Amino acid sequence: MSSFSAGRDAGLVRAVGAFSFAAAIINGVIGAGIFSLPAAMAEMAGHLAPLAFILCAIAMGAVVLCCAEASGRVATSGGCAGYADAAFGPLAGFVTGVLVWSSAVLACGGIAAAFVEGLTIWIPAFQDPILRASVIVVVIGGIAWLNVAGVAPAARAITVVTLVKLIPLVLLVVVGSAWLIGGDGASTSHAPPAAFGQAVILALFAFSGMETPLAASGEVRDPARNIPRALVLAMSGVTLLYIGIQVVTQGLLGDRLPGSTTPLADAIGVVSAPLGLVLLIAASFSRFAWIGSDILGAPRVLFAFARDGMLPAVLASVHSRHHTPHVAIWLHAIIAILLAITGSFEQLAILSGLATAGIYFMACAAAWSLHRRGVTGLGDAPRYRLLPFAAALAIGSMVVIVALGRWQDIAGLVGLVLASLLWFRFTRRPSRAASMHD
Repeated sequence: MSSFSAGRDAGLVRAVGAFSFAAAIINGVIGAGIFSLPAAMAEMAGHLAPLAFILCAIAMGAVVLCCAEASGRVATSGGCAGYADAAFGPLAGFVTGVLVWSSAVLACGGIAAAFVEGLTIWIPAFQDPILRASVIVVVIGGIAWLNVAGVAPAARAITVVTLVKLIPLVLLVVVGSAWLIGGDGASTSHAPPAAFGQAVILALFAFSGMETPLAASGEVRDPARNIPRALVLAMSGVTLLYIGIQVVTQGLLGDRLPGSTTPLADAIGVVSAPLGLVLLIAASFSRFAWIGSDILGAPRVLFAFARDGMLPAVLASVHSRHHTPHVAIWLHAIIAILLAITGSFEQLAILSGLATAGIYFMACAAAWSLHRRGVTGLGDAPRYRLLPFAAALAIGSMVVIVALGRWQDIAGLVGLVLASLLWFRFTRRPSRAASMHD
């Protein structure tokens, strides 16, 4: 097998348990989008929006199964990039890692910008460019500092904020369900859906995000057991929550849902106006919490590449006291801050989404290869009999996603891949090429 993992995680501490890692995955998947997603889903799929979520969940279930087995076999920093590296060599790993990191840093900048914009509802002064930039620096910089201080406290903090941000979402489902059981639901049209296929695609992107926390796999305890468990636990919970939110919001708002700009707050507001305010506050908090998972995972991709000789060695530095990749964390944070301040993420949002489809394509293909060849890393690797079928389903789904993009967005994705190929070609160390495979 590839020697990609040799020394890559040296100096890091495996301090993250299954529950904390599951919380990081949930936090990475459930971002700010869920607070507006039900309206868009209803507009595209009408009363069949929950079915779109179910179909999407099937495709994502296949992706999760692939990543669960691959993560048990290749439990190293970089996550999906590590799987591709082990299965197909350093070039595939590098391209996948570029997609993971690019998507993550763009999303981090965009979410941070959206976080400040959300605060302007309560504090209009944040519209001032200087004050806005200051808030962005404090938010991203503060979370980066927490991650530099240690992966264990960072993971614990993510666990706490994830539980806090889940409370209003679970409250919506529970209270809304009770209200609907009482027979007080709104009427919903059963007209044919306007764009059911687009709704499935939108739901699929809503399920994405697990690839970023997976990049911190090199710091998970007993990875062959804990990473697959965390993945299955996290994504099962996300699926149930998403379907529940869609059913409840449609039941409470009916035909008013497609036109709502704050669907969750409007839906729970039917039951209680104060609870509607809670959901508005939760939207801002969710954006803040999501940044935590991004900075926990994404800088580890830079760290892994530097360890492999594909980026400057300084990015592979490990803090002497905290044992964290502090240089990589700060570089990721600085770039995310610049993106948030300039607001350029909006122009690249679709490219970021297409990059996610590329990531899952490579991860599932790698899982299939590792499964077939019996590659093992740390501990007893899991082996799922359905993996070949799951990989084929997942890969096909990702191809469809990319094919449905606009030609200019697909061209942007191709350009990113070509740029990463050129970087690899001109920066790869010759000694590495000679020692890649046993």
